[in-house]
Amino acid sequence: MKLNKLLVSSLATLALSATLFADAHGTHWGYTGHESSKYWGDLSPEYGTCKKGKNQSPINIVTSKVEHSTADDKLEFHYVTPGIEIINNGHTIQVNVEDGSSIKVDGEEFFLKQFHFHTLSENQINGKNFPLEIHFVHVSKKNHLAVVSVMFDKGLENPIIRKIWDKMPHTVEKGTLLYLDYEEINKLLPKNKDYYKFTGSLTTPPCSENVKWMVMKNQITVSGSETREFLHNMHHHNNRPIQDVNSRIVKD
Repeated sequence: MKLNKLLVSSLATLALSATLFADAHGTHWGYTGHESSKYWGDLSPEYGTCKKGKNQSPINIVTSKVEHSTADDKLEFHYVTPGIEIINNGHTIQVNVEDGSSIKVDGEEFFLKQFHFHTLSENQINGKNFPLEIHFVHVSKKNHLAVVSVMFDKGLENPIIRKIWDKMPHTVEKGTLLYLDYEEINKLLPKNKDYYKFTGSLTTPPCSENVKWMVMKNQITVSGSETREFLHNMHHHNNRPIQDVNSRIVKD
C-alpha cells in the first residue's frame, strides 16, 4: 500500500475523530477537577446533553434484567483493513483504521473508523468494572453511530495490546504511523460474539445520543502491567461514571 494512500485515509479518519471526541480547539474537558464528567454539561451549551440526556452511556448491565431478543439481529463483523495510525488525543489512545472495514446489525451497515481504550472499563456487567475496555466506533452512510465494546479481564499479556502500546505516543495530539494487520484487529474481539445491546450515547462530550451500543458478553485478557502502562501514559483513569438506565431495555 502506498504511503500517500495511508495518509489520505488517516486524515479523513482523523477529521471524524475530532467530531466524536470534541474539537481540540473547543471547550476543554477532562476526567479530573472542575473539568471532570460531573461538570461536562455546564462547560459549554454544546455539552448540554451530558447533563440533560436520558439515554446516556455507559451503563451497568444487570444480566437478570436483560430481555431476550427474538429478532434475527446477528452482529456480523467484516474487519478487513489495517490500523494505520495511533494518536494520543489527551483523553485516550486511539487507533485509526483504513476505510473498508464494517459491521452489519439490524440490517444496517456501519463502517469502522477507529478504536480506543478506557481504564477502568466504562460499562459494567453486574456492577463489575473491568481493568480495560475497548470501543470500536462505527458510522453508517446515514451518519448513525454504533459502538462495539469489548472488556478485558486481568490475565496473560495480550500480544496485540503489546504491539499497540509499543507505538503509543506519550505526547498529547501526537500521531504516529502504525500498521496493525486486520487479523490482529480481529484478535481484539472474543471468539464468542454474543452481545448485549442498548441505545446510548457517546461517553465523551458532546455526549450525543441515539448511539447503537453492543457490549460483548465475553472478555479477552490483558496483563496488569499493560493496564498500568496505559494508565501511566494517561496520568489518570479515563472512564465516565455509570449513567442511569432510566426506561431503557437491554437485550441480548
